[in-house]
This record gives sequence, structure tokens and C-alpha cells, in this order.
Amino acid sequence: MPRSVNAVASRRRRKKVMDLAKGYWGSRSKVYTVAKNTVEKGLQYAYRDRKTKKREFRALWIQRINAGARQHGISYSQLMGKLAAKEIGLNRKVLADLAMNHPDAFKAVVDAVK
Repeated sequence: MPRSVNAVASRRRRKKVMDLAKGYWGSRSKVYTVAKNTVEKGLQYAYRDRKTKKREFRALWIQRINAGARQHGISYSQLMGKLAAKEIGLNRKVLADLAMNHPDAFKAVVDAVK
């Protein structure tokens, strides 16, 4: 009896990896074994950096809020503490956007907590 190799499934599996490797340079997009290693590493970076992205954006928002708050004579930590005490539910993303693009609205928020 001839050996059954299930070529349909193995081809589909390899094709999936090669499709993910499209756009890579040289053998990284042409040779299956090289492409597989590159794709696996790329997926690891993608998983890791989805977490890192959240961290970096939060840090950026905090810097922008701090810069905007100090223009009005209050520090970031004081501003956030007073916002929490007054139960004003604006998150850091919205506050950073106000500080950057709508300084009058941000000033109104700062004046509301002073």
C-alpha cells in the first residue's frame, strides 16, 4: 500500500507561511524554511509590541498633559489628583488631545479643578 502524505494539508500550511512572508527581502520570501523562521520571529515581535505600544502611548499622553498643565501653573500629579477628587472622568488620551489641539478647552478643565 502506498504511503499517504496528505499533500493538501502540508501545501496549505506552507502556503500560509509564504503568504505571511510576502514583502520580505530575498530568500526570506522565497525559501520556506527561511521564511518560516522569519515569520515566527515577526509574529513574536508583533505580540510583544502590541503590549509595548500601549505603554508608549500612555507615556506620551502623560508628557503632553504635563506640558499643558505646567503652562497653567499646575503639575501633572496635582492635576490628576484634583480630577479624581472632583470625579471628572476624562482619561489621559482625551486630556492629551485637549492639551495639544484644544488649549482653550484644556484651560477650562484646569480651571474647573483649581
